[in-house]
Amino acid sequence: MHASESVLVAPSPAAASEPGIPLGAATDRHHATPYADALERHASRAPIQLMVPGHSGNGRGISARLAEYFGERVLQLDVPMLLDDIDLGENSPLAQALELAADAWGARRTWFLAGGASQANRIAALAVRGLGANILSQRSAHSSFSDGVLTAGLTPSFVLPSVDTRYGIAHGVSPTALDDALTAAAQRGQPASAVYIVSPSYFGSVADVAGLAEVAHAHGAPLIVDGAWGPHFGFHPDLPESPTRLGADLVVSSTHKLAGSLTQSAMLHLGDGPYADRLEPLIERAVSTTSSTSSSALLTASLDIARHSLMTGAGEIGRSIAGANAFRTALREDPRFSVLSDGFGAFDDIVATDPLRVPIDVSATGVSGHWLRQHLLEVEGIYFEISTATALVALIGAGKTPDLEHVHRALSTAVDSEEAHAERAQADAAGFPALPPSGALRMLPRDAYFAGTELVPAAQAIGRISADTLAAYPPGIPNVIPGEEITAQTVAFLQAVAASPSGYVRGAVDPDVARFRVTRED
Repeated sequence: MHASESVLVAPSPAAASEPGIPLGAATDRHHATPYADALERHASRAPIQLMVPGHSGNGRGISARLAEYFGERVLQLDVPMLLDDIDLGENSPLAQALELAADAWGARRTWFLAGGASQANRIAALAVRGLGANILSQRSAHSSFSDGVLTAGLTPSFVLPSVDTRYGIAHGVSPTALDDALTAAAQRGQPASAVYIVSPSYFGSVADVAGLAEVAHAHGAPLIVDGAWGPHFGFHPDLPESPTRLGADLVVSSTHKLAGSLTQSAMLHLGDGPYADRLEPLIERAVSTTSSTSSSALLTASLDIARHSLMTGAGEIGRSIAGANAFRTALREDPRFSVLSDGFGAFDDIVATDPLRVPIDVSATGVSGHWLRQHLLEVEGIYFEISTATALVALIGAGKTPDLEHVHRALSTAVDSEEAHAERAQADAAGFPALPPSGALRMLPRDAYFAGTELVPAAQAIGRISADTLAAYPPGIPNVIPGEEITAQTVAFLQAVAASPSGYVRGAVDPDVARFRVTRED
C-alpha cells in the first residue's frame, strides 16, 4: 500500500465498534427487506387493478411493448402509494424499512426519496429556513442546493474549499476555515443559522466531519453534510465512517451512486444531535412539499434492498476495495499515469479518501482527460465517471468487482494509439482554462432570480449580475449563481467546458454558452 494511502483510507477510530459496521449479530435483522417483500406479496396475489398506474400491473393490451421491454415483473411491482400492508399504517412495511435504514446509517430518522440527492438538497434548504434566514455554505456545493437556497429565500455567505490549482479541483473545508468563516459572518451581522459542507468530494476527498460539526455547533448552527458521494460510508472497516455517526445533523445520501439502488433514489438522514427536535418537523414539511404523490415503489424497494445488501455484504465490499487498491498499484507502476489522491495529504481539510474512487492523473500522456474519456467510451465501451483536462475518475460501486486489469490495458492502448499521437500533435498549447473563482455576490439569489432580466452576448455579460445558476457538468458545482457577478474567467471556463467532448453547462441559455441571462440595469 502506498504510504499516503495508508493514512488517508484508515477507518475512523470508532469504525470497528460502531453499530453501522456490518459485523456480528447486530446485523441479523438487516437480512429482512420488509418493503420489497411486501411488494412481492402484493404481486403474488395477481390482483385486478382498477386503479393507477394505467398499465394495471400486467402486460396485456396496450402494455405489451412495455412488458416486453422491462419484463412483466416490473409492471407487477410498480404499484401506487397508500396501499394496505405496504405503506399504510403505523408499523407498515415502509415504516419498518425506514427504521432499518436509520439504524444502518446511524440516524435518528431516515426518509426515502425518489427525486435523488437533488431533492434532498432542496429539502435541506427549505427545512433550515425555519431556523433562520442566514446560511453559510461551502462555495463548491451542488447546483441543487443553490436551487434550494433560492427557493427558500435564504441569505447565503460562503466558505471557500481548498483548491488544488495543479488539477483545478475543489476539495473540502477544514474546521479552522469554517470557524474563521462563521466568525466573519457573525461580525458582518449575518450569523449563520445553518452550515452546509460537502464530504466526500467528487474526487473522493473526505473532510473532518466530526471537527466541522463541533465548530458549527459552537457557533449555534446545525451541520448539513452533502454526503451524496458517500452513501457506502460506514459499511466496512476500510471505509470512512457514516457522517451521521460523526455528529452531522442532516446528511444527504445519493444511495444510487455507489450503494446499489436504482438511479434517482436517495435518502436523507437526520442525525440524533442537539438540533434534531427542531429539524424533524421542518424536514417532514419540506419532504411533503417536494415529494411526488405518486412516488415510485420500484425506487423505494431498491432503497430497502440496497440497505440490506450493504449491511450484509462486507465481504463483497472488501473485494471491491481490494480491486480498487490493486488498480491504484498498477497505475503507480505505470509511468504514464499516477494516482491523483496520493497528493491529498498536502491539504489540511482532507482526513481520509474514499478507496472506491480512483482519480487518475493522465497529464503525462500528453492527451486531455476529456479526449481520453471519449475515446475509451467510443472504442472500448468503457465509461469513466468524470474527466478533467488532466484527470479521469473511476468509480467502483460498493460490492462490485469490474475487470480493472482490462481497464488498465485499455488505458495503455488508448494513449499509445495513432489517434492519441494525432491528438497530441494538434493539442492546443493554451490548454484548458483554470477553475475560476466565483464573482462577488451583488444581489440576494432570490432577488436576482425574480428580477427583470435580459439576454446578452457573453462578452457583454462580463461585469453584469447573473440571473441564472450555471454549473459545469460533470460535476455540477455552480460556477455562478443568481446574484453573482459574471467574470471573464467564468465565461472562458464555461465556454471551454461546453466545447469539450463530454461537457455540459446546466442552466445555460444555449449549448455553447454564447449568451447569458443577466439582471436589467434599469
